[in-house]
This record gives sequence, structure tokens and C-alpha cells, in this order.
Amino acid sequence: MNDLLSAVNSPVIQGFLSASMRLAVPILLAALGGIYNERSGVLNIGMEGMMIAGSLVGFAVGYLSHSLWLGVVTAVACGVLLGAALGFFVITLGANQVVAGIALNLLCVGLTSLLFRVLFGVGAAPRVTSFVAAPVPVLADVPILGPLLFRQSPLVYITYGLVIASFFVFRRTSWGLSIISTGENPEAAETLGVNVVRTRYLSLMVSGGLCAVGGAFLSVDATGLFIDNMTAGRGYIALALLILGRRHPLGLLGAALMFGAADALQLRTQLLGIGIPFQFMVMLPYLLTMAVLAVFVRRIDNPAALGIHYRHGEERE
Repeated sequence: MNDLLSAVNSPVIQGFLSASMRLAVPILLAALGGIYNERSGVLNIGMEGMMIAGSLVGFAVGYLSHSLWLGVVTAVACGVLLGAALGFFVITLGANQVVAGIALNLLCVGLTSLLFRVLFGVGAAPRVTSFVAAPVPVLADVPILGPLLFRQSPLVYITYGLVIASFFVFRRTSWGLSIISTGENPEAAETLGVNVVRTRYLSLMVSGGLCAVGGAFLSVDATGLFIDNMTAGRGYIALALLILGRRHPLGLLGAALMFGAADALQLRTQLLGIGIPFQFMVMLPYLLTMAVLAVFVRRIDNPAALGIHYRHGEERE
């Protein structure tokens, strides 16, 4: 038993656990946002674009203003605006939700690359000083859970709060019930006084804000810099986590930790020099997600109206 505790408390294991949580946060935030839009009946394929936009805006504002918190807040505002813009196309105009989301992704990837070069040139990439970890006294020394949960930066603790808040919203608030009813049967929800269009708009805006925070976490907390396409498909992985986590905040936390642990493992394995090409190790988190998704995808029930356009006074299309 003492040997086991010594192994768990070793710097290597503690570093791995802490990194697992840290690497899970961007995907967890995006997936949390996805709960809102999907429960309301709207697909948000544009989460990848919202994340990369949040990465650039958070970094640029944080760097130029010397305030990381201002960068994070501005990133949230950017994500909310992108959510509203996507809502205009898919809710008001009735555009195909998949096509509109992919278009948003392509736009944001190209636009962020251009704007970064306009703002900072093509020389050496600037850096910001990332948030400093703030260990929680006593709790930080608990085996396993201490390094995993309580030796993190402020943004990670805020993520915990958002998971709990989202759980409360869908379980205890009338707005959460309105979101769920809108995604299951918008006609019935409207007859009960729910404004379906407004509910879907707000859900997409919340989703955009959370995705942008996840992107900003990558640039102002995890790395301290911005690079082209730094989200590396995490927005798409968040879509898969929505299925793995059954669109439940606590389920998403577990699914995101799985991805974070796989990502931390591949980073550390690359440093060991075990002879496996690093490209295979980079694939590990994505392969693991696909494997688990293949097992559980048939057991998930989507909201009945997910992806179906609805307009007041009209039948579903």
C-alpha cells in the first residue's frame, strides 16, 4: 500500500494527472456549449471555428491590453456574436445547419490566420504569460484527485463551476426545461408559451461563448501563444463527446477527461524515445475517441427535433 501511495504521489504521475485535466478543459467547454444548442434542436458544426476565433481574440486582446482576463471576456463576446450570426442563418433564414457550420469553420480558420499576421506580422510569434496555477490548500495534497482537480489555473476552476451550473440549469430551471422542450417538440413548446426562436438563439449564443472560452484557454493559459489552427480539430472532437457524454454535463466531464488523459499520454510518450513514430502517438486521442464512439453511438437518443428547421406557424421541414 505504501509503495502504491508513493507511486501515485510521484512527480511523474502528479504531472500526468494535472496535464490530463488541463488538456481536457478546452474540449469540455466546447462540449458544454454543445449541450445547449443540441438540446434546443440546433446543430452547431461551427464549434471549431468559434474555438479558433476565441483563441485569437483572447490572445490578441490579452497581449495588447496586458490583461488576460480582458482577453477572455472579449473572447466570450466574440463567441456570442458568432453564435448569433450562425443563428441568423440557420434559425431565421433556415439554411442547412451542417453547411452553415462548416462555412463558419472555414471562414474562422482563414480569417484568424490573416488577422494574426495583420496584427503581429510574420516574424517571431509573440507570447503572453499564462495564468498561474492556484493550488487549493489541503485538497491539492489528496492522492489522485489533488493533482487532477485542485492544482489548476483559475480558468480550470471556472470550468468546474460551469459544469455544475449547466447541470443545475437543465435540472432545476424553467429555461432549461424550455430548451429541452424546444429540442423535442417545438410546436408543443410554442403552444405552452415558449418562444422557440428566442430559445434557440440564446442557446446558440451560450454555445458560442463557451466554445470561445475553450479556444481562449488554449492561447492564454495552456500555451501562452497563438498559432494557426491551434485548436487542431478539438471542436469536432467536442461533437463526439456530446454523444459519449449523453449530452449530460457530468457525462461530458468524464468523456473529456478520457480525451485529456490520452492527449497527456501521447505528449509524454513522445519524450521517452520508445521508437514509435510521433505521428502515431498524436493520433492516439482521436483514435480512442473514435473507438469509444463506435461502441456507444447506437445507444444515444438525439432530441427529436435536432437539425430540423422550425418557423412559427409552420410544420417542421
